[in-house]
Amino acid sequence: MFRKVSMALAATLIMAGAAWADPIEGNWKTQAGSTAAITGGGSTFSITLKSGKYAGKNIGSFKVAGDNKYTGTITDPENDKTYSGKASVSGTSLKMSGCVLGGLICKSQTWHKL
Repeated sequence: MFRKVSMALAATLIMAGAAWADPIEGNWKTQAGSTAAITGGGSTFSITLKSGKYAGKNIGSFKVAGDNKYTGTITDPENDKTYSGKASVSGTSLKMSGCVLGGLICKSQTWHKL
């Protein structure tokens, strides 16, 4: 009986933590001035440009990696090169970075929630 109650309590705390986390889903203003929509749910998210020169292009896929942190891939829409990506959300800011060579060379941007 104690084990079932403990498991239920743990599941409740995990769900509550996810509810209190800053959401990555929504529309974000990129550093270039375009609007990017991040959609999905659970543990997988997709990034699609909604405005600008590359509107309609899917530029990323991320999975939850911890508290407000995500890992996956990000594509530069100008040259179609795909990089290892990391993202972290803090309030209305989203820090995105794409890296090559195992993280030795990275470029970062900060996006803002619309």
